[in-house]
Amino acid sequence: MSLTICRSGCGACCIAPSISSPIPGMPQGKPAGVRCIHLDAQARCAIFLSPDRPRVCAAFHPAEDVCGATAADALRIIGWWEAQTA
Repeated sequence: MSLTICRSGCGACCIAPSISSPIPGMPQGKPAGVRCIHLDAQARCAIFLSPDRPRVCAAFHPAEDVCGATAADALRIIGWWEAQTA
């Protein structure tokens, strides 16, 4: 079963993977495991609707096989995928 929207309070996709493209305020992107500076206190993307949001972020679609059942699952699974593809 696929998730239709991001899990509230998760933010794993803004922490676990590396992002090699520029992010506003992070011109070199971000390394894996580093929290994006645009992830707010509620674990929501502050630039979600901005045209400056990296394409890789806009292309990410949450799904149960990637995000698991909890935020901890998502960090673990996305982190594992990052390690496997680094």
